[in-house]
Amino acid sequence: METRKIGSLDVSVVGVGCNNFGMRLDQAATDEVVHAALDAGITFFDTADVYGGTQSEVFLGVALGVRRSEVVVASKFGMPLDDERFGAAPGYVRQACEDTLRRLGADWIDLYQLHAPDPSVPITDTLGALHDLQAEGKIREIGCSNFTVAQLDGAKEAAGSLAPFRSIQNQYSLLWREPEQDGVLDACRRLGLGFLPYYPLANGLLTGKVRPGEPLPEGSRLALMAPERSAHWLSDSFSERVGALLAYAEDLGTPILSLAFSWLLAHREVSSVIAGASNRSQVVANATAPLRLDDEVVATLDRLTAP
Repeated sequence: METRKIGSLDVSVVGVGCNNFGMRLDQAATDEVVHAALDAGITFFDTADVYGGTQSEVFLGVALGVRRSEVVVASKFGMPLDDERFGAAPGYVRQACEDTLRRLGADWIDLYQLHAPDPSVPITDTLGALHDLQAEGKIREIGCSNFTVAQLDGAKEAAGSLAPFRSIQNQYSLLWREPEQDGVLDACRRLGLGFLPYYPLANGLLTGKVRPGEPLPEGSRLALMAPERSAHWLSDSFSERVGALLAYAEDLGTPILSLAFSWLLAHREVSSVIAGASNRSQVVANATAPLRLDDEVVATLDRLTAP
């Protein structure tokens, strides 16, 4: 499988999002997904301390076992775990890192990401704590998530001569084009950041299994989602664009899943498309999805999905 760079790291262009681990998937099902990913050449796994009520990291560590050194593991910190464990203050950065290492059963984290900006803490202080952990060999590269362009520029300036953020993880898909509009993709080019899109399949809308006007597939993420959240994804605006994409995919003879992955990877800023999976067949479908799209197809996809 092709790889791309995040700082010093080589990551497979298809990754596994681990937010299902410890929530929808037990240890046995997690093992199946992780082992299928390794068999398919996927070497990038993205988790967070908050996923699965802290169990995602545990399940991932167990599933990887002795193969930990063969992969790139990304995790995140900063989202509230309880009333005391949250944020980006230096003391908590160290505590969160140590806790993640213990849960993973590992000595290092390849990519450690601030899950969201913490306006109560100067970014200089957070970066200082992360750099200390790098110097100790506990993390290799650092990244952020849900940052704006102004926050990215501020972090770059605050890093000074020390290693800056190497990646940003924001929402991006054919159906959610904000990083193009708010300048984050441009900032990635300017600052040399790898972009990691979350919700790359728009919570299942781009898998081909969700069809406008038809019942949601039983057990799917959208079917299990709280109604107040699923209503956003099932709006008329999204449904119209999904219908247009399905028709175009049929004309091309290409699965909509492949178009969703390939369109993202046509943007060189995107380092890896990290998508969740619940079983081996979904992992294989994701791993084999990327295609090289010609400019005409990319332009048509842009037009069909323009907000």
